[in-house]
Amino acid sequence: MSDSEDEETPQLSAQALAALQEFYAEQNLQMAPGEAYQHNSGVIEENWQLSQFWYNQDTALRLAQEAATAAGEGGRIACVSAPSVYQKLRALHREAVSVSIFEYDRRFAVYGEEFIFYDYNNPLDLPENIAAHSFDIVVADPPYLSEECLRKTSETIKYLTRGKILLCTGAVMEEQATRLLGVKMCKFIPEHTRNLANEFRCYVNYDAGLDHGV
Repeated sequence: MSDSEDEETPQLSAQALAALQEFYAEQNLQMAPGEAYQHNSGVIEENWQLSQFWYNQDTALRLAQEAATAAGEGGRIACVSAPSVYQKLRALHREAVSVSIFEYDRRFAVYGEEFIFYDYNNPLDLPENIAAHSFDIVVADPPYLSEECLRKTSETIKYLTRGKILLCTGAVMEEQATRLLGVKMCKFIPEHTRNLANEFRCYVNYDAGLDHGV
């Protein structure tokens, strides 16, 4: 492998490497971190026990494109509990934008320094290198349809964003979302790979393309 290839290989931080090794040890898998990154990039499967429900490909693509457009060239995007959007962004916009995934699921440690362990119960327990208002847009999908979960996740969103917010949650959370984040419901309706009992909607606090061409 050439030096240039070495430079392009994602490097795991000590924290992410430890989390990754712990995960693979639990799964009895013998795989080096570099191989894990290579084989799992974009193909981590949803885990219902962690209240994960992936968007279908069309929705993930639409939300990723919206986030990239809103962030602008060279912009920074934070995906908070929105792993399927994060994976689509990585696939589409590796050079155009910078993307971070804030996620409780430590499998995402395979993404190296882009992974930030996140527990919504501790909304501001973030690494010191994550500065306030350092992301051009935050894409968030709180794992539970509850006022408590949305309220705590909102603390994280408001800390991270420079202004723009793209929230995906249940239609039943509209009043709370507007009150907590000042967002409004979009015309675009997100869809998941599996049918969910609750209707989901997207909410934004800026003039989004999700209200056009629906």
